[in-house]
Amino acid sequence: MLKMIGAVAALAMMTLTATAAEKVRFAVTDVEGLEKLHQEFGPFRDKLQELTGLEIEFFPVNSRTAAVEALSSDQVDMVLTGPAEYVVMKQLTNAEIVTAWQRPEYYAQVVVLADGPIKTVADLKGKKVAFGAVGSTSQHLGPAQVLTDLGLPQSDYTPEIISRNVAVEAMINGDIAAVGMNRGHLASIREAYPETAFIVLARGRDLPNDVLVARAGADSAAVQKVRDAFVKNGKELMASVVETTDDNKKYEGGFFITSVKDADYDYVRDMYRTIGVDSFNAFVGD
Repeated sequence: MLKMIGAVAALAMMTLTATAAEKVRFAVTDVEGLEKLHQEFGPFRDKLQELTGLEIEFFPVNSRTAAVEALSSDQVDMVLTGPAEYVVMKQLTNAEIVTAWQRPEYYAQVVVLADGPIKTVADLKGKKVAFGAVGSTSQHLGPAQVLTDLGLPQSDYTPEIISRNVAVEAMINGDIAAVGMNRGHLASIREAYPETAFIVLARGRDLPNDVLVARAGADSAAVQKVRDAFVKNGKELMASVVETTDDNKKYEGGFFITSVKDADYDYVRDMYRTIGVDSFNAFVGD
């Protein structure tokens, strides 16, 4: 009888363990609150559950730092984040790449007035250049790297962290020589300032993709099920992502890429070094 009870208890424990492993807790670093997660990723969550047989449970985080803490304390299993955030997460948590989320036309650029005095990157020497949110891949790190790649290190100009709309006004008024931004931002300012002509002075290479990571020690079978779903049913999953809010339209026309290595994000590490950050154990601006 005791042996039977022990066997039943062992079987129950194995069942509980298997059941627990079937749940995947999912977070997105730039989406705050459970309600917004449902709005932006509800259809994706439902489709991923259907394809994998896993229970995908939303885990809201209010910052990228909170996401790192959740990964480190095993509170969350997978996190969707940007390339600049990824390199810090990798350093602090040893998270594993599951798949990259491509954003077409995702690159950094430096914009100036079409009829202004700045005609070449060299003309920015000694001038003020504005960048957006501190640590942003496409508004700060990327544009700074573009200038460095074209022979203008940060020591040759004065970087200013200014919100984009204020920076554009300052550029129009002659207080700022150039503004770093991405393609979508340029489209927005051209719409907001139809009487002003802007041109791209410098454009960078396509930026590394957003990335879905799994925490170190996450259930390997569950991680593989998720990865397989992206490989076999990527079009369905992408359709479920872009059908929701306008913000998710940034992925429209993109692909999920699973042949991704940590070294693919070394360009982002170069960006950090360009702005004078040589370690990746903290988020810039926090």
